[in-house]
Amino acid sequence: MDIFASIFLLILFSPICLITAVAIKINSHGPVFADVPERVGQGGKPFKMYKFRSMIENAHFLLRSDPQFRALFQEYKKSSYKLRNDPRVTSVGKFIRKHSIDEIPQLINVLRGDMSLIGPRAYYPDELENQQDKFPQTKKLVKSVLSVKPGISGLWQVSGRSEINFDKRIAIDSKYANEISLYLDLKIIIKTPLVMLSGEGAV
Repeated sequence: MDIFASIFLLILFSPICLITAVAIKINSHGPVFADVPERVGQGGKPFKMYKFRSMIENAHFLLRSDPQFRALFQEYKKSSYKLRNDPRVTSVGKFIRKHSIDEIPQLINVLRGDMSLIGPRAYYPDELENQQDKFPQTKKLVKSVLSVKPGISGLWQVSGRSEINFDKRIAIDSKYANEISLYLDLKIIIKTPLVMLSGEGAV
């Protein structure tokens, strides 16, 4: 179902992808796809996630290494690796992030077998490590989350998205991993377009 659905959605969204790619190139310098490190997949295996670039070039690296972003990086870690007013986000990036258009290229990851249409969030390695130190009670939950493929959408994405802190987010993802079913996936699939259109909880 993942394979057939991702092929269909890639064809359906191809005009949006083309317009988005052109807008990104016109709006700011840098590649069309985000230049970010690998994410943690099923079983802890790292993989390259495809996303449209919504920030300035090398945004991930600059946040962690550039002195002018030192205070921002501390805020980033304190707020469960999410920033409400991130100065690195471009004007086009703000729009595509709000409506989850930047996530569409992850359909390529589904075709490659790295991800599923529905599943837990795919975390950065340092994010998982630091947040488990901050919330030690989540260590068991992380193990269950990593037992399944991460998803483009998931239970936490339709339950508040970035407004939910890590400890609650990982608990929701763990609940999904333990109760995974076709019925639950269909419920999430039905809710996802509404969340995308409303932009609720996006940063």
